[in-house]
Amino acid sequence: MSSIHGRSIDDVQHTTVLGAGMVGVSIAYHLALRGQRVTLVDRRAPGRETSFGNAGLIQREAVMPHPFPRDLANMWRVLPNRSIDIRYRAGAMFAAAEPLLEYWRSSAPARFAEIVPEYASLIVHCTAEHERMFTAAGAESLIRRDGWFEVFRTSSVFEQAQARAADIHTRFGVEYAVLDQTALAEAEPYLGQALIGAIHWTNSWSVSDPGALVQAYATAFEALGGQFVQAQANDIDNEAGHWRLHTDQGTIDSDAVVLATGPWSNQWLERLGYEMPLFHMRGYHMHYSAADGATLDHAFLDHEKGYLLSPKRAGLRLTTGAELNTLEAPPRTGQLEAAEAEVRTIFPLGERREAQPWKGARPCMGDMKPVIGPAPRHDNLWLAFGHGHQGFTLGPITGRLVGEMMAGESPVVDMRPFRAERFDAH
Repeated sequence: MSSIHGRSIDDVQHTTVLGAGMVGVSIAYHLALRGQRVTLVDRRAPGRETSFGNAGLIQREAVMPHPFPRDLANMWRVLPNRSIDIRYRAGAMFAAAEPLLEYWRSSAPARFAEIVPEYASLIVHCTAEHERMFTAAGAESLIRRDGWFEVFRTSSVFEQAQARAADIHTRFGVEYAVLDQTALAEAEPYLGQALIGAIHWTNSWSVSDPGALVQAYATAFEALGGQFVQAQANDIDNEAGHWRLHTDQGTIDSDAVVLATGPWSNQWLERLGYEMPLFHMRGYHMHYSAADGATLDHAFLDHEKGYLLSPKRAGLRLTTGAELNTLEAPPRTGQLEAAEAEVRTIFPLGERREAQPWKGARPCMGDMKPVIGPAPRHDNLWLAFGHGHQGFTLGPITGRLVGEMMAGESPVVDMRPFRAERFDAH
């Protein structure tokens, strides 16, 4: 008989998963797959918050998290607060001073070198775990397996990127091809001559409708007997070994709770007496038509400008880089407007298809690694958040890992680097 933090797994008959983004839906699915009774709770329909607004890539190549800029050239570039890849609000930086300091320390070369293989241990499973889920969900039609392009404007930057690609191919099995200017023009004839070449990440995949994929996974979860409740969760408490989630639709009692609450995790952690270095990176997207009969077959990231353009069901999705800001601060559209202006210099972008851009937030941890596993000081409380820019990519492997741990199975990944205890000093 297996045990979960002092209680028999056989005693955990009902689990509540709070948060119906890619991470939460995947966890709920994997628990239901193992025969648990599961209630999934969110104030919105599955996949309509953070997981809705992203590049829609399953990024097998993303084995390295994004370190904090430490060289003077990069810091001076970011300081004027006009770049597309990163912008900030001073007040938000002060509010997040402690996790940002942790992030800066973790970006030091020696520490970052330790983090990369730990982080990569999750990424290497991303496509296989998504495939298991989208096959079961009948959602194969949403997936394109032809990779995506990272495009370059400067020879020296392109050469450095090729060296990094060769390194992660050797170390982590990332597949890629190098396209010179001619090959890039053949693949994407409507991209301009300012681009000198590209790295084609060939074993990464793209998704035509990210929100629809999360919804398909949620439907597969319900087909396994799971229940989705759309409700505003207000509070949580533990009484006599059982958990109670208080919502505007009533109270949900369960034996175990999983917090897959993404950028809202801090408010739940504070209620439960935990403090972890989580901060928010916001992002924006907008859909466009293509002008002059142009087509775009692959998503591309303009490496030196910091935006990504991707073909979706809804149109060409333009996604900005990161904005360091508080969770509920009003939108600041300058970053998207700057990205749009840059795209128009190399691709015939047409009209906007929405009146307002989408805005969302990504939950980032000070050491760049998500928190996945049991809470240190509560029985049958599980944590799964802090995936940064890769929650969409890492949702299914996170779901599998939480499912394995809660069922007393040996996880496919060494979970020590992701334990919450690394932050909890009590």
